[in-house]
Formats: sequence, structure tokens, C-alpha cells
Amino acid sequence: MANTNSEYIYLPETTPHLATILSFPSHCSTFPALYGKTCCEIIELAATIAHFEPVRLHVRPEDQAHAQNLLNNRMIAAPPSEQSRITLIPAPTNHIWVRDTGPMYVRSAKNPAERHAIDWRFCEWGNSLGELIFNDSPDKKGAMRDGSDWPILDAERRAENTAFAQRVLELEGAGVPRVVSKVRLEGGGIEMDGEGTFMAMESSVTVDSRNEGISKGEIEDELRRLLGVKKFIWIPGREGLDITDYHIDAEARFIRPGVVVVGKPHRKCKKVFWDVYREMRDILDIAIDAQGRKLEVIDIEEPDPELLQGDVPGEETDVAASYVNFYFTNGGLMIPAFGDVETDQRALETLQKLVPEREVRQVAVNALPRTGGVLHCTTQQVL
Repeated sequence: MANTNSEYIYLPETTPHLATILSFPSHCSTFPALYGKTCCEIIELAATIAHFEPVRLHVRPEDQAHAQNLLNNRMIAAPPSEQSRITLIPAPTNHIWVRDTGPMYVRSAKNPAERHAIDWRFCEWGNSLGELIFNDSPDKKGAMRDGSDWPILDAERRAENTAFAQRVLELEGAGVPRVVSKVRLEGGGIEMDGEGTFMAMESSVTVDSRNEGISKGEIEDELRRLLGVKKFIWIPGREGLDITDYHIDAEARFIRPGVVVVGKPHRKCKKVFWDVYREMRDILDIAIDAQGRKLEVIDIEEPDPELLQGDVPGEETDVAASYVNFYFTNGGLMIPAFGDVETDQRALETLQKLVPEREVRQVAVNALPRTGGVLHCTTQQVL
């Protein structure tokens, strides 16, 4: 897998995990009206993953008691082996989106047994500080008028987010060397097959908001060095279409090398989402991967967005309802269930056929997609 430009090698998500990293939401990173649901959905995800592997749930010290109470209630009937797999770790965490804020584990190209972790220097998705989640949204102002102490994502908390990857590695205590990337991006913005093929939306990587003054060629050189990339598949995307500038992990994923699943917009979705989908399909339908294979591309239709939309002032107007935002665990595949019975069932059946060797589990979500992400966005594998 190594090439002459690679110092490190990315291992696919299907590689056996030591654990999964999760984060409990802080008050400042969540809309007040969605905070309770968000907490419960993260706990439910932790409990589901614990059936397969250990979970490291990072929680702010002041939220430890609340998180522990929710966890105790959820796990009361679970087998002791699963109860013991979830560890609450005191940490200065805010966002639940640890795919973007956390470290990405890789191996040395010279010695594959040697663990390293990349710190992409999280920058709030290209300093998207105009989003209401960072400010006094109508929902937050309403909570404050009720006398609640509801903080905002100020500079101090944002600095915690940037430092989170480093802090995770310090807390792990395993002496995993931290590799600081010259390129800024988020883990959800890139997708790889573990055999040298890389996919991403240009709109969330090769843009001034992340990498001003760095050419696309220089970005590719750095990604070859850090991840062992041999073949780049770039899709235009749309900068500003959402807070992430259109991350690939909600649009197209490798289910295995040579096979890509794509989120197909629901018929009620806006035209711009159909435009991006068609551009993506045009590129993927003729793409050749790093091993010289023509990709097999499979659509999975997204749910009816009207079944998820809420009425919280400031929440996402276009819900992040994508079945391809799934997460591999040891022997399992976690997929979202959005409450659209027909599309939930079709997605389950499609993915079961694609990974018959794995146990596919559905995790019900509503608050997560209404604030910008789903299961892959909230998880990070420890390798």
C-alpha cells in the first residue's frame, strides 16, 4: 500500500477497532430545545456500539453526573459485558462531531505496526461562525429569558474544539505520536477505501476557508504523505450549502473497495441537492480506483425530509438525513433510522445484502440530523 511519497498509511474503517470515540454534547454546542434528544441519541448510539466493541465517551466534568444517569438507565438491562465496555472520560469537549474534531489513526508506512494519529487542526468548518449554533440563536435567547444558564460557543470553547484531538491522545495514554497536518480539513470531509483511493468534495477541502494559499497540488501531496493516497476522486460539491461545505461522508461511502454507496435525494429535496447528486454520479460512474477497477455505484434513497423537520428556531432547514452516513464496528454496521418506514426498511435491506458478514443495527435519530449530521459524523474509530 505504501508509495514513495507516503510516511503514513490510512487503514479502512473495517479494520478491527480498539474502541470507538464519542462525545457527549455540551450546552454551548447544542440548541436548548434539542439538547435532551441529542444527549439520549448519543447514549443510544454508545449502547448499540457497546454490543460490538469498547466505547470511550468523552464528557465535560460538569456533565458527568447527567451522562452517567442516562447511561445507567439505558444499560440497566444490558449484559454486564456490554455495560463494562462504555467508559466515561472527563474531557473539555463540546461538539458531538468527533469525526471532525478528533484524531484520525494511521500507521507508519515503514512499520505498519507503529500507530500514529493525525490532528487536522479543526477550525469550526472553515470558521463558519455565522451559523446560529455559535451565537445567540432565537432558541438560545428564549432559554436565557427563562433564566437558564445557556452559554454560546465563544473563543475559549472554540479553542477547546481545536485542541480536542490532541487532548484525546493525551487521555489515551498509549503514547500514540500526534502528527500535525499542514492541511486543514475534517474527517467527515474525506473518504478512503484503504487501498489508496480517496474521495472528497472540493468545496470542503480545496477552499480558502480551510487552506488559503495552499494549491490543490500541495494539498494532494500532503494527503499522499499522511494517508498513502494513490488515486484522487474529486467532486465539486457546494461551498456554503451547509455548515460543513458538503462533507463527502453524507453523500458517498466505500462499503468495500471497488463498491460505493451514494445517497440519492428524496423527490421532495431541493434542486441544488439533485444537481450535486447528478454531478457526483457522473464522476463516480466513470471513475477508476487506485487498483484499476471501475467503481460499482449503488444508490440508497434518502428519507422524506418532511418527516424529520422540526420547529426549533435556528436548527438546520435541510436535515442531514443520509443512510450512507453509517459506521462500521467490529463485526457490525451501524445505520441510521429516521422514522420514514419505507426508506428505513429499504436502506436496511440494501446494506444487509452488501455486508452479509456483518450484523446491521439501526439507530433511531431525530435531533442529530436536525443539527447537521448522523452516525459517522459522531464517531471516530481507534485503531
